[in-house]
Amino acid sequence: MPERLADHTTLRLGGPADRFVVAATEDELVEAVSAADAAGEPCLVLGGGSNLVVADEGFRGVVVKIATTGVSADVDDDPSCGGAMVTVAAGEPWDAFVATAVERRWVGVEALAGIPGLVGATPIQNVGAYGQEVSQTIASVRVWDRTLRGVRTFANADCGFGYRTSRFKADPGRHVVLSVTFQLAQGDLGAPVSYAELSRTLGVETGQRAPAADVRDAVLALRRSKGMVLDAADHDTWSAGSFFTNPVVAPELVPEGAPTWPAEGGVKTSAAWLIEHAGFGTGHSVDGVDGVGLSTKHTLALTNRGSGTTHDLLRLARELRDGVEAAYGIRLANEPVLVGCSI
Repeated sequence: MPERLADHTTLRLGGPADRFVVAATEDELVEAVSAADAAGEPCLVLGGGSNLVVADEGFRGVVVKIATTGVSADVDDDPSCGGAMVTVAAGEPWDAFVATAVERRWVGVEALAGIPGLVGATPIQNVGAYGQEVSQTIASVRVWDRTLRGVRTFANADCGFGYRTSRFKADPGRHVVLSVTFQLAQGDLGAPVSYAELSRTLGVETGQRAPAADVRDAVLALRRSKGMVLDAADHDTWSAGSFFTNPVVAPELVPEGAPTWPAEGGVKTSAAWLIEHAGFGTGHSVDGVDGVGLSTKHTLALTNRGSGTTHDLLRLARELRDGVEAAYGIRLANEPVLVGCSI
């Protein structure tokens, strides 16, 4: 039987793939993608499925699931340096790597705990949360370039990192991430805490440091309170995480009372605030549709209540996007990748 992509996405939505290949090694990954490209067969490279919305009709082509593993570290024993260069295979689960980093006293990713998906996806989206982004610790990204048909390594400065973006996202489908190398400090204290909500939870001032293990625990607790830690028994976690990115706008366009943060090209404001104040509260659903709805814990998570379809999820997404634009003149952009569908 064709493989259902709903079984490989955190939304648990998506129809079948024509072909489904699991790549357990880099060679298998490159071979599968290269064979599809040579044959002119559409190819979808699949990681953890946490940032993906797949059409109900599925994918007409081959889906190559990344299942590579391995974490290797070059640790500097000089206490005056105290750094670690850690290379992680693209198929390693991200949250497990964060747990390993905290356990081994590698500092810089502890506030990114609880984020689903695989390591290879993190540089594409420049994954970030609670004041940290992976671009702050990535030293280099090694990829298979499907256009040049060769392995390339991009240093951090060449990755084009920005808010939830990178050169890999800007040129979708071209680069298959093989591994990511992180440059991490060593120690028991995490990086300075820059996110106010996390500072309050930890009981420290913004800019101060706390034990990395405490930071990780606090972040996991905060994410669970918002339905952002995967739980098979909790439909509030059947989502693609934050569905919309926080928009960057001109200062004069920010509605009165909306929070702001400095950002290149303007100021960043809260997509969740805009959604809520445009009249869409937690648990909101489209009239007549019970299968999908906003999380009961957080208005940025569009959830599958167990009987949802991608069609209905996108109806909800359009309602939110259009409602915010009508209320505030700000058009929200979706964060997940849409496969075979659009808003």
